[in-house]
Amino acid sequence: MDIHDIDTVLYDRAGDALVIIDQTLLPGEVRLLSLTDRDSIYEAIRSLRVRGAPAIGAAAAVGLAVLASRRAPASFEELREGVKEDSAFLASARPTAVNLFWALARMEKVLDRGYGSAEEAVESLRREAEAIIAEDIETCRRIGENGLALLRDGMGVLTHCNAGKLATVRYGTATAPMYLALERGMKLRIYADETRPLLQGARLTAYELSAAGADVTLQCDDMAASAMAEGLIDIVITGADRIAANGDAANKIGTLGLAVLAKHYGIPFYIAAPFSTIDLSTPDGSAIVVEQRDGSEVTDLWYARRMAPEGIKVRNPAFDVTDHSLITGIITEKGIARPDYKASLRTLSEE
Repeated sequence: MDIHDIDTVLYDRAGDALVIIDQTLLPGEVRLLSLTDRDSIYEAIRSLRVRGAPAIGAAAAVGLAVLASRRAPASFEELREGVKEDSAFLASARPTAVNLFWALARMEKVLDRGYGSAEEAVESLRREAEAIIAEDIETCRRIGENGLALLRDGMGVLTHCNAGKLATVRYGTATAPMYLALERGMKLRIYADETRPLLQGARLTAYELSAAGADVTLQCDDMAASAMAEGLIDIVITGADRIAANGDAANKIGTLGLAVLAKHYGIPFYIAAPFSTIDLSTPDGSAIVVEQRDGSEVTDLWYARRMAPEGIKVRNPAFDVTDHSLITGIITEKGIARPDYKASLRTLSEE
């Protein structure tokens, strides 16, 4: 099965199920999961079977619609209470990616219209989930178009973690310009950081880009500095899980280090993300909650035998926050925001 033939998040109306690619099995196996109950949907988000801020949001929206349709409530009010309960439960799966909360809030807002029956409300929830999926596809295509203007033939492009097709429904965010460049015959040299400790760059980014025919080179995270020093990197583009009003951006751990390196070597550093990832209610990065994950991801998850001493303390933040002063621009579907981000992001949000 070619991952480019299927979307990362699907809504199976006939089977009344959320369908996702199980990303924990990639690149060794491409398996679709059909999820129909609350615990399995929560577990899929929590355990990174579905990951990437836009994909998490789309999966949560579809999941909420599936759960609503399977509740068979006696009244609209009973349905509404059930949806709120399910939404709160799914929201607790991951704390940092703002798209999760954005999508769930958008789904709940559908019920504010009021309905004569539970069946009418369920159908509206289904349509809203489908709209979120369709909008994500179009949004990422527009991000790609806007980001493509920053690229030229022969460029060396560095990316971190996976902000590709597998992090969205289709196209990706940081990789969207790369995919469009590939479609239009532009030759890029793409460098993908492996992205410790979960190896999203090695398992996902390198996999999906190479499957699409891109010229992609995998490197360890700590090789980025030498690549920049050797003149191999012309631009850095990463995704984000939450962007504050002042332009501070939370992304996969290691992104901050890349931004510091890019600043030192005079290389432009861009964040690519949909506007749903921009949280104008968060003033700056200090207010972003950074998820702390289990230490086993560092000590033994990817090893045949444990590679750290028993009982060693492990620090495993899933994200770091890149200060806005290190970011050249933020590529969105509405255009590219540049400093001053408080002003430019606000202007784009009002368009």
